[in-house]
Amino acid sequence: MAENSASKILNGDICLHTSNGKKPGRNGLLKKHSEQRREENHLVGHNAVFYNKPFVESFEETPLLVAVLTYMGYGILTLFGYLRDFLRHWKIEKCRVASEREKHKDFVPLYQDFENFYTRNLYMRIRDNWNRPICSVPGAKMDVVERVTHDYNWTFEHTGMVLKNVINMGSYNYLGFAENSGPCADASAEATMKYGVGVSGCRHEIGNLDKHEELEKLVARFLGVESSMAFGMGFATNSMNIPALAGKGCLILSDELNHASLVLGARLSGSAIRVFKHNNMQSLEKLLRDAIVHGQPRTHRPWKKILILVEGIYSMEGSIVRLPEIIALKKKYKAYLYLDEAHSIGALGPRGRGVVDYFGVDPCDVDIMMGTFTKSFGAAGGYIGGKKELIGYLRTHSHSAIYATSMSPPVAQQIISSMKCIMGEDGTTLGRERLCQLSENTAYFRRRLHEMGFIIYGNEDSPVVPLMLYMPAKIGAFGREMLKRNIGTVVVGFPATPIIESRARFCVSAAHSKEMLDTALNAISEVGDLLQLKYSRQPRPCSEEEGHHFSYLESYQD
Repeated sequence: MAENSASKILNGDICLHTSNGKKPGRNGLLKKHSEQRREENHLVGHNAVFYNKPFVESFEETPLLVAVLTYMGYGILTLFGYLRDFLRHWKIEKCRVASEREKHKDFVPLYQDFENFYTRNLYMRIRDNWNRPICSVPGAKMDVVERVTHDYNWTFEHTGMVLKNVINMGSYNYLGFAENSGPCADASAEATMKYGVGVSGCRHEIGNLDKHEELEKLVARFLGVESSMAFGMGFATNSMNIPALAGKGCLILSDELNHASLVLGARLSGSAIRVFKHNNMQSLEKLLRDAIVHGQPRTHRPWKKILILVEGIYSMEGSIVRLPEIIALKKKYKAYLYLDEAHSIGALGPRGRGVVDYFGVDPCDVDIMMGTFTKSFGAAGGYIGGKKELIGYLRTHSHSAIYATSMSPPVAQQIISSMKCIMGEDGTTLGRERLCQLSENTAYFRRRLHEMGFIIYGNEDSPVVPLMLYMPAKIGAFGREMLKRNIGTVVVGFPATPIIESRARFCVSAAHSKEMLDTALNAISEVGDLLQLKYSRQPRPCSEEEGHHFSYLESYQD
């Protein structure tokens, strides 16, 4: 897969320039940040040649007053945090966190970093919004175990009560296959009776089942690639396979908002890493040009290979990768493309085959196609698809393939059953109906939130819908108030997001009925009024742009 310097020289292709519709910041405080990401992305100029329908993404700029109050809120919390640490140091307040032992006082401290300070003094105030135990299938509705705390969220006790029928707006159950009844669940139960639950071995030993072989052939056919390989853990699919594909003397170009598994894999590889601005083709092309012109540091030798890492749907932003433009750049500069479709596979495209299907590009244009089975398929694990030579190489060089225990048989059967349903090979139209329902639910949910005046991020077709909260006090308040109204949500703050970009993240599912969405929207509106979250100054998208929500569904039905 290595490329010499001659192959990296510009090959005379038509020069590609991009315009992301950037607008200057309205306030100096956030000007730099807004120039990078807070933009209304429209196709303008010759960028439109890569797309056959409108590509609309909204990243509305933070209102100045909200930004100032957010910084003030974190500043006040930080001051009180230092005060409480002072009280803990002098034993005035009980210290419940891990601390250095007395005999280690002269060692370099293990715990004295900002993340630990944040955990002690900010995260603990709102910790009750996370790690809530549930005692049912995480479908459209779920049952949540009630718990209480008597020491300000340091420990919790179960009351023995259960909150029934909580509408689940947080799980990645895009197509509704997280269920305990129906043909997929029945097939998994049969596989459990035949094979058992565990394999107790890796694929190279006694852990290679016929179900694994069947799954990999099906995944390759589903993706439209020559071959594929399945892994038991989605996170490890990235973190353990990227080091097998790149190493010393290689360059990895990574989107600044890539998932932690991609970041870890890139770091473990030992490759040089450079980060480009999120979905910004000008930033990516500049890094590609510099890499070709200057080569490796000090020696200026050409890079052995250049690998671009991107995601299909970015799970914290709700944005969709500009895949056609990235493919054009990748071809122009003879780089390789690694596409993580964890959230987009099954959730996008007329046939549910991810962002490649969504844009109608050739799967062969993506060198390494990665995805997970944990979202749209209601299972676990991940896959990598591509050429036979690539998969053959990974089978003998990937740590995740050689050392990890094989995928559980009922999990493999769940993936096979749900994938065949999506492909229509189960003899029903259930898969097509779920794809259509997910698109309709996504369009409806996003449109209603726009109309209510909330600032929401991402692409109009993305089922991941971030609603901006900003202020630290509103993170905990939003999650608690929504649960009081029987709505289960996910609230997100630092370090998963930038420290001033706290948000609530909703995941729309095909299993949600319109009544469920209306109930959730009414609760969001009530809580939004209570917490004064309706910051948006932008009108909702015009009707012309709304039409593209269903454009690819029409082609599917035809």
